[in-house]
Amino acid sequence: MFGIGVPELILILIIGLVVFGPGKLPGVGKALGQSIKEFKQATDDKNADEQKKLDAAKIDADKK
Repeated sequence: MFGIGVPELILILIIGLVVFGPGKLPGVGKALGQSIKEFKQATDDKNADEQKKLDAAKIDADKK
């Protein structure tokens, strides 16, 4: 997907261990995962709202 292979992932993990330490790394990963989940949910909600507005505008245009 991003062109990241196993060696790159290992390097990122090692850097994360050095920067955050083994005790904090799971918490950092959890926070990152929640942030990504909330971002996806917010963009999906925005897309759904925009689709509802387009549908309402289309219905109004059809009535006229």
